[in-house]
Amino acid sequence: MIIPPISKQQKLRGMREGYRSGLEESIASQLSRQVGVSWTYESERIKYIPEPRHYLPDFIVQGNNKTIYIETKGRFLPKDRAKHALIKKQHPEIDLRFVFTNPKQKLYKGSKTTYGEWCDKHGFLYSKRSIPDIWIQELKR
Repeated sequence: MIIPPISKQQKLRGMREGYRSGLEESIASQLSRQVGVSWTYESERIKYIPEPRHYLPDFIVQGNNKTIYIETKGRFLPKDRAKHALIKKQHPEIDLRFVFTNPKQKLYKGSKTTYGEWCDKHGFLYSKRSIPDIWIQELKR
């Protein structure tokens, strides 16, 4: 499936309606069209250590006896990567997945590792710009 780039107008509209990015708005729109799954936006806080801190996942999508937490990311900063690695270690029961604007983006200038490769290394599923149909089918089983 080819998904067109998010326009400036889409991004501004999403922010005006409460989403933090056009990518979040696009995912919300995609989820709204799905039958057999329910979802919420930024509705649950997950506690993790150190300090303690709280993580607010973008989307919580529920189906038949399964829940998927979805985080949308344009930029995947070092503090984000550290946070998500801690969450995975402290909450292995949570199925956290990423939707990146560009999973082939390098972690930083000169890095050989992409966002997607980081996810592979740390055991996270990810996709580009939309939720794959296979994730939705998992929820409907």
